[in-house]
Amino acid sequence: MPFYEHVMIARQDLSNTQAEGLIEHFGAVLSDNGGKLVEQEYWGVKTMAYKINKNRKGHYAFLKTDAPASAVQEMERLMRLHDDVMRVLTIKVEEHAEGPSVQMQKRDERDRGDRGDRRERR
Repeated sequence: MPFYEHVMIARQDLSNTQAEGLIEHFGAVLSDNGGKLVEQEYWGVKTMAYKINKNRKGHYAFLKTDAPASAVQEMERLMRLHDDVMRVLTIKVEEHAEGPSVQMQKRDERDRGDRGDRRERR
């Protein structure tokens, strides 16, 4: 089966548990249609570059799936109909990258206080 990666933006007025519940719901839709949710990441509330439906922020989620095209189409259809989901982006990939996504790596570096090879300010 082909591999897909999805990024979903949900409304900012949802709680964290409701946003994570959306991920579980759409993962169940995939499994009902013959696919599987390989990995999921909840990126938290982030500020968007521009307003979408009068919202300046949104709950971001990242999904890695292994599913037939029909299952992905059904999941996307239901995401677009859902009132809490503002945007969905799906791409087909050759294989899933190992480890956390770039967004989660940035968060880990911030938490540790790493600044990499930045120069000191004068």
